[in-house]
Amino acid sequence: MTYALVNTVFFVPVVLVAAAAVHRARRRGARPHVPVLLAAGAVMMLLTAVFDNVLVGAGLVGYDPARILGWRIGVAPVEDFAYTVAALVLLPSVWELLRREPPPG
Repeated sequence: MTYALVNTVFFVPVVLVAAAAVHRARRRGARPHVPVLLAAGAVMMLLTAVFDNVLVGAGLVGYDPARILGWRIGVAPVEDFAYTVAALVLLPSVWELLRREPPPG
C-alpha cells in the first residue's frame, strides 16, 4: 500500500466533514475568512516542512521509495504534508459544525 493511498483513507472523512461544514456555513450566510485561513495554512506548512525535514534528514523517520510518489519538499516526501492539509481543513470544519446558533431575538 502506498502512502498516497493511506492518505486517501484519511482524506475521505475530512472531505465529508468539510462539505457538511461548508453547507452549514452557507445556510447561515457566513463568509470564509480567506486571509486568516491562508496565513494559518502558510505557517503550518512552513512548520511542517522544517519539522519533517529534520525528522527525515536525521534518519528518525524513513520512507520506502517504492511507496512514495517521488516528489519531495527538501528531503520530506509530499505525502508527509497530507496530515497538515487534513488538519487545516478539518479543524475549521469541526469548529463550524460545533458552533451554536445564537438564540433568536
